[in-house]
Amino acid sequence: MSRPAGRRIGVFGGAFDPPHTAHAALAHAAVDQLALDELRIFPTGDAWHKAQRLGPAEHRLAMTRIAFADVPRAVIDERELHRAGPTYTVDTLRELKAEQPDAELFLVMGEDQAGALTRWHDWESVLSLAVICVAARAATAGEARAALPAQARARPLLLPSMPESATEVRTLAAAGAGIAHLVSPGVARYIDRHHLYQPT
Repeated sequence: MSRPAGRRIGVFGGAFDPPHTAHAALAHAAVDQLALDELRIFPTGDAWHKAQRLGPAEHRLAMTRIAFADVPRAVIDERELHRAGPTYTVDTLRELKAEQPDAELFLVMGEDQAGALTRWHDWESVLSLAVICVAARAATAGEARAALPAQARARPLLLPSMPESATEVRTLAAAGAGIAHLVSPGVARYIDRHHLYQPT
């Protein structure tokens, strides 16, 4: 008798400083296109690869809860925020695999992250633990796959071109310019209410 298939769990991490509409679109695409049972969303803690200092964890977590509230089967997972020392994706994947050994893990990322994957801490183990799912336009899906190491189990996530970036949101907010076209209404209200990204 064959064993029933394990759960399909998506893993989507980021600074979310702040989370913007392209983040939410990628989350929706992952749930739909990968037929996920659950999408775990991880605001990062001490991000080893980020040159700039991240915003306060409590604000990033609150905005993440707002931004992904309408994504079906999404679960905000706080563990990286509470982990001491640098945050490494491989540690999160190992913890999830230990908690649910039969689950299949799908690591969701943008094209920029895919291009830098071989610079990640213990990236070979990342490839062994999860299917790598890269956001790509239909015309560039082959290029997204080619950017990954040959041994990667890869799946494209097809999305329209979405140039939004957290850097742009922070820059506009600091200048007092409108950000409603880049973030959800709830996130825009949160940024305004807490005066985030304002010059000190």
